[in-house]
Amino acid sequence: MTPEPFQSALPLLSLLVWLPIIGGLITLALGNERAVPARWFATGVAAVTFVLSLLLFTGFDYSTAAMQFVENKPWIPAFDIRYHFGVDGFSVPLIGLTALTSVLVLIGAWGVDKRVSQYYASFLILEGLMIGIFCALDSMLFYVFFECMLIPMFIIIGVWGGPRRVYAALKFFIYTFLGSVFMLVALIYLYMKGGSWQIADMVQLSLSATEQTWIFFGFLLGFAIKIPMFPVHTWLPDAHVEAPTAGSVILAAIMLKIGGYGFLRFALPIVPDAGAEWAWLLIALSLIAVVYVGLVALAQSDMKRLIAYSSVAHMGFVTLGTFIAFSLVRDFGNVDAARLGLQGAMVQMVSHGFISAALFTSIGVLYDRLHTRRISDYGGVANLMPAFAVFYVLFAMANSGLPGTSGFVGEFMVIVASFQKHPLIALVAALTLIISAGYSLWLVKRVLWGPVANDKVAAMKDLNGREMFVLGVFAVFTLALGVWPKPLTDMMEPTIANLAMQIAASKF
Repeated sequence: MTPEPFQSALPLLSLLVWLPIIGGLITLALGNERAVPARWFATGVAAVTFVLSLLLFTGFDYSTAAMQFVENKPWIPAFDIRYHFGVDGFSVPLIGLTALTSVLVLIGAWGVDKRVSQYYASFLILEGLMIGIFCALDSMLFYVFFECMLIPMFIIIGVWGGPRRVYAALKFFIYTFLGSVFMLVALIYLYMKGGSWQIADMVQLSLSATEQTWIFFGFLLGFAIKIPMFPVHTWLPDAHVEAPTAGSVILAAIMLKIGGYGFLRFALPIVPDAGAEWAWLLIALSLIAVVYVGLVALAQSDMKRLIAYSSVAHMGFVTLGTFIAFSLVRDFGNVDAARLGLQGAMVQMVSHGFISAALFTSIGVLYDRLHTRRISDYGGVANLMPAFAVFYVLFAMANSGLPGTSGFVGEFMVIVASFQKHPLIALVAALTLIISAGYSLWLVKRVLWGPVANDKVAAMKDLNGREMFVLGVFAVFTLALGVWPKPLTDMMEPTIANLAMQIAASKF
């Protein structure tokens, strides 16, 4: 059963959604001729949004799986579509990640001098739309935010991206929009079946095996492309390579997590029997992503493309932990192991948000100085940028799954859960620790160590105060989550326990 929601006296979620959107519109109205006021105002709005997001953590009840801070008002009464917000142990960490990353992105983007107000406005509006996705409890409201989110990212890539920015922006938009059309068909069918757009009501629907299968694949196409899963991942490297640094950071840290969140919010509780039947397929695709895409990353000569492929590999742990839970519950009756897999998937999403954001920010630091992302153009950077080298090595080691960093925690949880399904699955998944160490450390070796490669590298300056602050914050959270993940796991535990019960119960 779905726990009763907690109503909110303060419209905190509405503030978190609409403050950055309205702030973005005001920033846009300031015009590009007021670049300095636009920067300060937009950064201030993002900072206030982050401070407000902290109220979710301080006011959150860690003992219940019920939706909290709920706001529920009519929106389109003719179709019973409601303005329905609420958060639980899945959504609060992702909202916090979104708010924090958005502040750091805007601080890090102060060097941008092209259409400044439009640039900052795009990121503020994007922030509000992404937070709306994590808050929405009405499926149509979720879909509206899900689609609208594509527009500012399309603009960011298409206007401020690299030489092939138009191609990358169109590919990004077509892939993700096409997948969401299938998700929309699934949502419309559920509405026609039950007469409600509310996600909680859809969870309670009784669905046949055939209905669940079609709905499951509708959700799969919508969310797998967003993660992205193998083999629908090919849009991601192009989008990352052509996007500006801030666009790559948001894309990797937040937007990829929306696909994983969608599985947890929709596919698992609404169609649990289809999820159990097709879990083998998702597990297989996840293992291919972990191993094959990791090997593809080893062959890259562009730093951004390498980290983009590594993101696909690491997000494979999210889907592996998510769908291994079905087998553990249905085949073995092992609810504890299933909860561990789901918990590992969520921790991996948050951890990858910090690590990938930090790596793309680091690449942006190098690009700002040398205006190239080709690994062969670098060498001996540690001789000239020792502070940067410390951060870069830390994030590369975290990306390799080094114990003591956040990159280890989620992957370890998923591997342990997978072992209880079959040792071979755990063995294949654990190969990522070797493969990711291979491409991460090889990247560090070629960029940082050795003699100074050329005169351009010799002229590079170490981190300035702004860059030091941004990378320092990412480092603190990467280490804190690696050393002490308990506050995060405690927040998620009631929600995960409730989801494990939902996937254990058949709808037949």
